[in-house]
Amino acid sequence: MAEVLIFHHAQGLTQGIHVFAEELRKEGHTVHTPDLFEGRLFPTINDGMAYVKEIGFEEIIERGERVANELPSDIVYAGFSLGVLSAQKLAQTRKGAIGALLFYSCVPTSMFGSPWPADLPAQIHSMDADPYFVDDGDMEAARELVASANHVELFMYPGDGHCFADSSLPSYDADAAALLMGRVIEFLRQLR
Repeated sequence: MAEVLIFHHAQGLTQGIHVFAEELRKEGHTVHTPDLFEGRLFPTINDGMAYVKEIGFEEIIERGERVANELPSDIVYAGFSLGVLSAQKLAQTRKGAIGALLFYSCVPTSMFGSPWPADLPAQIHSMDADPYFVDDGDMEAARELVASANHVELFMYPGDGHCFADSSLPSYDADAAALLMGRVIEFLRQLR
């Protein structure tokens, strides 16, 4: 079984993130869900991003790194939207990573000063009309990552919801979330 470190999105460590983590625990995985917002929850992505801009993106990434430094290195890094910054950076730069799960976001690997490890497996999940993913450059970054690595897959789901696998948010899409979860469980099963 895998050990998974999940970083939440800009609305905070919502109940939907806890539900997602619990599904993985039911499969036998060890799952960590740190709260990088220190208990704050936000009703909208814009509200959450205003908080992030106030404290700084680097601070959020550093909080993620501090959590990771308390854990073994041979883990899977998972990030939802904003959380992809920490997950992708750690998977890409911290020795020992065994996989990455990037939900609703992807950034150019050049952002972290090194290429993606060629044999590090990863999955990227997004809706095909999500404006945050499609219009903000994430889709291009995801396609480049898939092209540059041996075991990275991009899964696109029909719709325009951003946090579609978070059951506590209005953007939740039960069908797409179930398909995503099935793919994640199979991904984790194949790692060991």
